[in-house]
Amino acid sequence: MNRHLRTKNSVRAVTAVAMLLAVSVSPVLAQSNLKEGNNSFARYMQSKDFKQLEAARKFADEAFKTKRDSTNYRNILLRGLVYSTLAVVDSNRTQNYPADPNNIALAALKRLTNKSVGFEDEPQIDYVRRSLANAYLIKANRAVAGANYEEAFHQYRLVDSISGKTIDVKHNLAILSSKIGNVEDAINRYKAFTAQTETSSPSYILELSRLYQQQGDSREMLNTLLTGRQQFPESKEILFTLINTYMTNEAYAAIVPLADEAIAHEPENVGLNYIAGFANEMEGNNDAAKKYYGKVINLDANNFEGNLELGLLYLKEYIANPNDTEVQSKAQEYLLKANQIQPSEVNTLKSLAVLYKQSGDVIQQERVNNILNQLTIN
Repeated sequence: MNRHLRTKNSVRAVTAVAMLLAVSVSPVLAQSNLKEGNNSFARYMQSKDFKQLEAARKFADEAFKTKRDSTNYRNILLRGLVYSTLAVVDSNRTQNYPADPNNIALAALKRLTNKSVGFEDEPQIDYVRRSLANAYLIKANRAVAGANYEEAFHQYRLVDSISGKTIDVKHNLAILSSKIGNVEDAINRYKAFTAQTETSSPSYILELSRLYQQQGDSREMLNTLLTGRQQFPESKEILFTLINTYMTNEAYAAIVPLADEAIAHEPENVGLNYIAGFANEMEGNNDAAKKYYGKVINLDANNFEGNLELGLLYLKEYIANPNDTEVQSKAQEYLLKANQIQPSEVNTLKSLAVLYKQSGDVIQQERVNNILNQLTIN
């Protein structure tokens, strides 16, 4: 009986020792895996030998198996270092993983940044952050290349949430918002860029104005361009867009003071000289209008609009001063040239009919009226 009790007690003692050994060995193994994992990762960083990175991954996984191990800060840091690196260097996923390395690294990063860390750990955490941002950037760029803009937007948002300060990424998000039809989001992003001179640019101003135009918000479009003029007074593109906007809205008085500045950028721009002439004509500045229309014809002798508008200006003068033969001659010269360029243009023919009636040239008046009647019948 005593022998049986002693045997039973011995079994209990052995079992207890085994349990103690199991408890004491686990932290030792975890520490060993952590140490070996860090050593392998350090060797990889020096040699860029993928085998060393794979070894670091094996030890990092072994050091992360139990619940207790998975809450250890050092284990999490190693896991973040290894998987953020794999997310970049194995972007084609040639190896098998329990989950996508991006997701594993992101989970580690969130747990690392949720705790107060020592100064010595900041460079390593920053490495995880930069590597992970690059990994998402690779996915984003591939999505763009495949015209999968929804996916690209999602990946760039992840990049932005990690890096936070990269203006190029924020710009790409604005572009993609517009592409996927989220105009309001794109507008808000460009408004944030243009609110401060430090982050604004002429291209952002122009894109924001285009988005407002797309929405039919001419007021905000104009305000954006005016802000752009203040921020970038030397920008030719903003100035030209502003003038075109004024022209569309028939705000001719606003064009007049900008005309010479715009033409100084492109003196031989036929369209710009015509706009300057037309705006001045609408504002009653006939002498200035003649000057600009004259420049249009000097640049392009067969420009229909330039010849017609110049002919009409002289026709108005001739009607006001019937005895001024020089003005009559100029009106006839430019109107006939316009008619030569576009023989069937009704406004030119009507203007010639008025000119001939004013001058008393009945034969020419009848000829022009006959042409007009034929055009009306046809």
